[in-house]
Amino acid sequence: MMLRGFVLLLPALLAACAPLPAGQGRGALWQPSPNFDQRRPNFVILHQTTNDNVERALATLTDPQRKVSAHYLIGRDGRLMQLVDEAARAWHAGESRWGGMSDLNSASIGIELDNTGEEEFAEPQILALLALLDELRRRHAIPAANHLAHGDVAPTRKVDPSRRFPWRRLAAQGFGLWCEAPPAAAPAGFDALLGLQALGYDVAVPAAARAAFRRHFLAQDAEAELAPDEQALLYCLLQRKAQREMPAANGAMATEQRK
Repeated sequence: MMLRGFVLLLPALLAACAPLPAGQGRGALWQPSPNFDQRRPNFVILHQTTNDNVERALATLTDPQRKVSAHYLIGRDGRLMQLVDEAARAWHAGESRWGGMSDLNSASIGIELDNTGEEEFAEPQILALLALLDELRRRHAIPAANHLAHGDVAPTRKVDPSRRFPWRRLAAQGFGLWCEAPPAAAPAGFDALLGLQALGYDVAVPAAARAAFRRHFLAQDAEAELAPDEQALLYCLLQRKAQREMPAANGAMATEQRK
C-alpha cells in the first residue's frame, strides 16, 4: 500500500523538483509539459560600431550604463567575440519594425561589425561574418530574406551598415535578397511605396524608407522618389522574396498536416 501511494505521488514529486520557469504566474502550480519548442531567432540584423577600434566598441557594448549590446562583435582583423547568448534578447535594434513586426530584438540576432562608417569593410571581417552566418543558418534555419541592416529596420534613426557594405556578396552565399541589374521593368501601375512596404520597410516616413532601400541594394544615399529602373529593381526583389517564401510555406503546411 505504501509503495502504491508513493507511485501515485511520484509525478507530483518530480514536478516539484523540476526547475521553476523564469516567469511564473503568481500562485500557479508548476506542472511542466514536454510539449514545447525552444524559441529561436528568425532574423539577423547587421550593424556597424562607428568606432575607431574594437576595444572601444567592446567597452560600449558591455557597459551597463549604456544599455546597448549585440550577440556578436567582429573586429576588423576577423576576431569574433560573443557578448550575449543566442537564446537571449540582446539590446541592439532598439525601436524597429520590419514587415509588421515591431520588436526585432525579440526575434533576431544582432551582429556588430567594427567600422567607422567611412571605410571599406575589411576582408578578414567579412570572411568571419560569412562563417558566422553559415553557423547561424544551420542552427536556426534563418530565411535568406531575413538578413537585414539596422538601417532597414530603423530607417528614420539608423544608417548602418553604410553603403560600402557588400550585400551582394552576402546574398550570393544565401544571406539576403539580390537582383542583378538591369531587371525587367515593373508592371504598369506599380506603386513603389506599397512595394517597399511589401518588402518589409516601415513606410511611415517614405523618404527614409527609400533611402534605406537604396543604401542596401544600390549603395547610394538618396531620399528622392524611386526612378523607373529603381522601381524595376524593387519589383524584382519582391518576386525573389515570394520565391524564397513559397518553399518555406509549403514545408510548414506539410509539417502541420503531419501533426
